[in-house]
This record gives sequence, structure tokens and C-alpha cells, in this order.
Amino acid sequence: MTSHTDIISIESAVHLAGLFAERVKRSPDDLACRQFDDLTQTWQVFSWEQMDQSIAIWRAALANEKLNVGDRVAIMLKNCREWVFFDIAALSLGLVTVPLFPNDHAENAAYILADSGAKLLLLEDFSQQEELAKQPVVVGLNHIVSLKHASEVSLANAISLENWLPDNKVSVAAKEGIDPHDLASIVYTSGTTGPPKGVMLSHHNMLWNAWAGLQSLTIYSDDNFLSFLPLSHTLERSIGYYLPIMAGATITYARSIPQLAEDLLEQHPTVLISVPRIYERVYNRVQDQLKEKSTIARKLFNAAVNIGWLNFEHQQKRADWQAGLLLYPLLNHLLGKKIQDKLGGQLRIAICGGAPLSELVAKTFIALGIPIFQGYGLTETSPVVSVNTMEQNLPRSIGLPLRDVEVQFSDEGELLVKSPGVMQGYWQNEQATKDTIDKDGWLHTGDLGKQDDQSFIHITGRLKDIIVLSTGEKIPPADMEMAINADPDIEHALVIGEGKPFLSSIVVLAEQAWPKLAEQAGLLTADPQELKSNPEIIDLVLQKLGDCLTGFPSYAEILAVTLTLELWTVENDLATPTLKARRPHIIERYQAEIEQMYQGH
Repeated sequence: MTSHTDIISIESAVHLAGLFAERVKRSPDDLACRQFDDLTQTWQVFSWEQMDQSIAIWRAALANEKLNVGDRVAIMLKNCREWVFFDIAALSLGLVTVPLFPNDHAENAAYILADSGAKLLLLEDFSQQEELAKQPVVVGLNHIVSLKHASEVSLANAISLENWLPDNKVSVAAKEGIDPHDLASIVYTSGTTGPPKGVMLSHHNMLWNAWAGLQSLTIYSDDNFLSFLPLSHTLERSIGYYLPIMAGATITYARSIPQLAEDLLEQHPTVLISVPRIYERVYNRVQDQLKEKSTIARKLFNAAVNIGWLNFEHQQKRADWQAGLLLYPLLNHLLGKKIQDKLGGQLRIAICGGAPLSELVAKTFIALGIPIFQGYGLTETSPVVSVNTMEQNLPRSIGLPLRDVEVQFSDEGELLVKSPGVMQGYWQNEQATKDTIDKDGWLHTGDLGKQDDQSFIHITGRLKDIIVLSTGEKIPPADMEMAINADPDIEHALVIGEGKPFLSSIVVLAEQAWPKLAEQAGLLTADPQELKSNPEIIDLVLQKLGDCLTGFPSYAEILAVTLTLELWTVENDLATPTLKARRPHIIERYQAEIEQMYQGH
């Protein structure tokens, strides 16, 4: 790896568009990004100078819209260089960008467009957005710019990118005097409850977060970030987009989630930013494959994990050297390298955020040579509050506070935060702002936690998600759900029981689980539609849940279960873009089944 000395300071950047301009000035010919071209079926590369030339054309197009400083413009694209062109061009004119999740529901997208007062929308293919085209709010936009096929849309304000962009000889200067504390973006929370709220983030909020991230984890100019977490999510935007610009690293835009495994092998990323569900899926596949292996192979794998973990703990100075460590190089070569190679073979940093990662999953990856660093943040904090570091990595924690971050805990145990990343407030929602940021400037996260004597922060649950049984027992369901989801036969699980005498669960089984359960029960059919209500299958799943929850208190036992075949996705509104279960939506969807589980109690 090359030197770590070319980091752009907050003072040199001033604002986000200035950050990009400073990178172009310092490294014009260096590799900025890679992107797959569907037409030629090849990966194309672009320098910082080439990116800047395109941004100048996009800036001219936006200038033709006759917008005022502070006007909002929305972007609804998958991760790609055009996302950057639009974002930097808009910010350089003093406009405010409003990112939308590319596969969001038309109603939700329309709500965000209306609530933010967006004047323009950029999307990939408006002809594929039939439901959005029916929403009244789109008629009032100056333009709906589509990367493709706008000619097939009857709306008068729809225009193709080709027709929207001016001649490349047109030149429009960036606006001077942009204040770092000016509003840069309104990011709508994809929360698990209630309608989305617009989080107002300034240039300085996100610049500081990228800079603070670089004080915790070393990034080099020849690092390669594989970008696949949506740029509409602030973790990817601040840490997977602005941070690489600040460090002069390269960004490779993954083609899609289904092609992620192939992209990892081809592009050899050194830095990966993801959410727990991605790591859990890999872990579950490995565990499932192990079941088909011999007893010796399974013992060898377990030995590799145990020795690898001991080696990690020794490196972290939490364990003494032991003779067993002499086996580490051999076991790492035999087993660890195979896992490492599946992720491209060069991964130095795997950041995990957005939701809690099971300690078991983290421990397995780390032991096999995949350096996972769990962190924590909220959209409202730009987003990162804390992260584990190379020198101090405690996987069961969410790490150490970033530089300049203050934390404390309320009498109820709620984590409170002060930092330069704390939002300006919620867009046009003064009451919600007052409910979240108190008069002393502390942002109330809604998460319960504690800090140990080494300053590591530990999250213990959600303030509002605590289940209180009718017996008075209080149970944070997140830990139980994390333990259940570690089972390779389970795709999703939600633990419920508020005000009830016992806990129950809604469970989505993995495809491979059904024939195995049918065989165990001695049934002739493996059709999930026929099996999901079969009493014998229900009993076997309850046993499986019991095995997952060994070690939890006796009152945390799940006594009833509903099996469903419906995956929880963003598209059906049962998961957020970071793949967290939307608890209220799931409970509402399965209200009849929940009532049935508690009937007679």
C-alpha cells in the first residue's frame, strides 16, 4: 500500500463540491472509479480529471434549470458515476440533493418529492416507473431526467439525459461562497416505524464524518472500495463516497447484488462497506455447506475458527501466546484463504453498520482472516458515531467514539450523542427535532447501551422495541432475532409478545430448509405451501428456535410460531434499504396469524 499522506483536510475542502475540486487538483490523472458498461460488456475506468469534465457539463445542465440556491433536486439511481456527476454538480451550485432509494415504492418516493419540494428528479429509466408516473407530484417537477427511454413516456416534463445535457463546450462556474454549514442534503430516514422524516445535513456534517472516519481506519490512495450499499443510505454516501475522495482512493461500482459474488472475485476490493445481512448470508451458506462435509472436515473448520480467533485475540493483546498458534499459518492457508479468496483475496477492511452483527458471525469471519470492523451510527449523525479500529477491535461492541464525539447515557440507559455530525434538524418538522435533540444539544438515539471501562460502546436494545410480557418480564427482541437469524435454515425472524403471556415468532424459512424438515417429519411432500401449517413442521421449527436461543432466560422461550413464505424486502415494504425488519409493518401484515397464535391465552 502507498502513503497515507494525501488526505484532504476539512479546511482545504471547505464544502463537499470543494472536496471533489481539491481532489482533481491534487490527483487529476489518478484512477477515480470503475464502472461496468452494459453496451460493451466491459469495465471502464475514469480519472478524477475525466470525472470533473463530466461534472462541468452536468453543472451547465442544472444551471439551465434556472434554480435558486437552496432549491432541492432529487436523485433516484443505483450506485454509479452519474450519481456523483449529479450530486457534485448540484452541490457546486448551492443546490440541495435529496437521495431516494432506487427501488422505493412509488408512494414513498412521491411523498419524499412532495415533502422536500424537489424541483427536479434524476432516475435511470422512467419508462419502468409506471406507478411513479401516476403520482400527481411528478407533474409539478421542472424535469424528470431519465438515463434511458424518456421518449416512451407521455409526460411533458420527462426528458432523456442525452437531450438534457448541453453541448460539452458550455462552461458554468461553480458558485463561490458556499458556506460549510449550508444545507447540503435532505436524507429521508428509512425507519422501521412511521413515515420518513427528512434529515437535514450540512456540507460540514458529512465532511467531518468522512474526516473522522479516516482518523479511525487507515485508508490509502490505492485502496479499492466496492460500492454496493445504496448511496441513498448515508453510511455509503459519507464513508463509501466522500471518504474515498478525501483519501484519493478508487471506487468500483458493483453491478448488482445478484452479481456481487462475481464482482468481488473480479475487482479484488480492499475495502467493503456492508450491512449485517450480507455477512449473515455468507455465513449461513458456509454453515450449510459444512453440513454436507465429513466429520473430519467440520472438525478442521472449527479448529481453524478457534485457532484463528485465538490468534486475533493475541494480536489485540487480550490473550497470551499459546502453542496452538503454531498451527495458525497452516489452518489459515487451508481454510481461511478459501473464504478470503471468495471476497477477492485482498480485503483489508470490512465495515459493518446499519444494524447489529451477531458476535458469532463476526468471530467466524475475523478468525478466518476477514477483518470486520463493526460500527454504529444514524442518519441524524451523518452517520457514524463509533467504530472499531485495527488496534482496538472488540467485535461484540460497536467500537470507540469517533474523534470529537461525546456520548453519555440517560437514566433509562439511552445513548445520547454530541458531535459535529449531528443534523441541523428534521425538514419542516420542528417538533420532531425538539423530540430528538434536547435543549442541551444531546441527540437522543433511541438505542439502549452502555460504555465499558475501555470506552467501547455496547448497544443492548431499542428503547421503544423492548417487549414487556403480561408477566412483567422485559425482553429486548433484537438479540433473540440475531441469534435466530444465525441459523442457515432461517431467512428472517421477528419475535413478538408485547402484553402477551409468552413470546411467539413470525419466521421465514430458507428454501433449502423445507425438504430437510419434511424428511425429518417423515412427510412425503416438500411443498412449502402444504408444510407451513403442518403441526409436525411447526414443532420442529420450535425445537430449532429453542436450539438457537440456548443461554437466553427461560421466560425468553418462543412457544408459538407462524411460518410464512414471503421474504421481507424493500419492495414489499417489510424491510428497510439496510435490510432491517420493519417491525410494525410485519406485525400489521400478519395480525390475523398473531391473534391465532394467542387464541385461548
